[in-house]
Amino acid sequence: MNGAQDLGGQMGFGPIELEENEPNFHAKWEERAFAITLAMGATGSWNIDTSRHARETLPPPVYLTSSYYKIWTLGLEKLCLDKDLITKEELDSGTAQDPAKPVKQILKADNVAAVLAKGGPADRPGNAPARFKTGDRIRTKRMHPEGHTRLPRYARDAVGTIDAVHGVHVFPDANAHGHGEQPTWLYSVAFKGTDIWGPDSDPKLTLRIDLWEPYLDPA
Repeated sequence: MNGAQDLGGQMGFGPIELEENEPNFHAKWEERAFAITLAMGATGSWNIDTSRHARETLPPPVYLTSSYYKIWTLGLEKLCLDKDLITKEELDSGTAQDPAKPVKQILKADNVAAVLAKGGPADRPGNAPARFKTGDRIRTKRMHPEGHTRLPRYARDAVGTIDAVHGVHVFPDANAHGHGEQPTWLYSVAFKGTDIWGPDSDPKLTLRIDLWEPYLDPA
């Protein structure tokens, strides 16, 4: 969707501030927000694409004025409400009022290191040949979906070159909305800066984006 999260190439937000020796967390509550988000993701109540979509559907004034882990927290609250794991009254009061709802699985402390080390691979077996090969020229589709997508708004209707073929992976646009994984081919696509942002862009700039096959047409 075209939300506040899709800011690539937009002006007026100032430079990216790089913090020297930046810590992983700036406050204890951020550590807790990270831990709770991972623990709830491990319950199997939703997938990573559903989680991303929950964050990007936050109202723009909220998203743009919230810190990174505040966005994570608000997204988690939205997911828990949507899945009826908590009620609005419980969220507002900070106190459980009903027995805990059952979940598919629980990530216990002793298993955290192994689960994080394993990660969540999204590569899948393919059942059809790739439509494109390295070196092919493509044009990304011009689209404005209401649901989740990994095709950035600034990179739509742009010409690029297939830089690498990554194999078949879970298609996030479907996975985020309960339509199954629908595995499809994933490519690295190289774009010239001038093909993305026009002649005012740095002509020496090359941008590479990993994009799924349904986003692409032959140029």
